[in-house]
Amino acid sequence: MLWIATQDNKSLMNVKEVTVDRKKIEGVIGSTSLDHWSKVLGKYESNERALEILNEIFTKIEENNGISVTYTMPQK
Repeated sequence: MLWIATQDNKSLMNVKEVTVDRKKIEGVIGSTSLDHWSKVLGKYESNERALEILNEIFTKIEENNGISVTYTMPQK
């Protein structure tokens, strides 16, 4: 289970998938076989920074052996 606090600290979401879309990081929060819902978790100055943050999330998941993980999106 992956819980992420959004960059604006207004939401704590149980995220099923995390993706980078240019400068944004999005989290899939619900899905069915035909559709899925996603929300922007954070926006950054570059695609490279967004990819760095995605790698941080991956590292955090690895460190916790995939068990319940929490992560707070960085401001910058």
